[in-house]
Amino acid sequence: MSEDKQAEEPQQRPPGTTAAMRRKPDHGEDSYRGSGRLTGRRAVITGADSGIGRATAIAFAREGADVVISYLNEHDDARDTAKHVEEAGRRAVLVAGDLRDAANCRALVDTAVAELGGIDVLVNNAAYQMTHETVEEITDDEWQHTFDVNITAMFRIVKAALPHLGAGASIINTSSINTDQPKPTLLPYATTKGAIANFTAGLAQMLGERGIRVNAVAPGPIWTPLIPSTMPPEQVEEFGKNTPLGRAGEPKEVAPVYVLLASDEASYISGAVVPVTGGKPIL
Repeated sequence: MSEDKQAEEPQQRPPGTTAAMRRKPDHGEDSYRGSGRLTGRRAVITGADSGIGRATAIAFAREGADVVISYLNEHDDARDTAKHVEEAGRRAVLVAGDLRDAANCRALVDTAVAELGGIDVLVNNAAYQMTHETVEEITDDEWQHTFDVNITAMFRIVKAALPHLGAGASIINTSSINTDQPKPTLLPYATTKGAIANFTAGLAQMLGERGIRVNAVAPGPIWTPLIPSTMPPEQVEEFGKNTPLGRAGEPKEVAPVYVLLASDEASYISGAVVPVTGGKPIL
């Protein structure tokens, strides 16, 4: 990544959009090559309009999956993701809605089943974060908002999807390096990411007898619209430079892990948290 462009990245209002970024993330649009690992699968991906969600949608489609693209209100970004899915010859179903609302969580699942006939892979990726220097800056409403988006919606979507998930299905939750190394200025976000790791571990044990695998991916610093929309300029400029690899990761560098966990190649992987952190350890 160009350090100059990262330093000059314009601030955005959350949740941010790819279109407004000066330095565009690489979602694998020009590089990902599929090999039929998800042929015929039906996937739901939340937060699929941009960032890790978009890269995963592109990879899934090129591996042969139809994709439901769940997003808040970033319509242009979501349509761009859908374009890449359709160019891969797969179906793209757009579903906008605030996942803090329980009805929207259920409607997402209902739409996926109605449009695709079922669900084989569920990727819970949507998230909210905001930077604060002190506890006093964090309002009760923001704390609740972060939990509603990051973990409560995850529970509701899983619960709604379970009647439609059969043996061999895969649930993949997006956790974070903050599970192991919580950043104090991201206190609400980091707290929810720890909850996601425990949710994943417990759910994997509950659903094992049904043949449903549950795992999590724990990204480190990945360059997405979330960064310039939730961090101050000085942190954006330094984002990712404290990793052993010395840079932020690209969404395309995370997506292959979701492909693995969704595929039959991961048939004995459940209850895992897979780090993609540029060398920062999760122990």
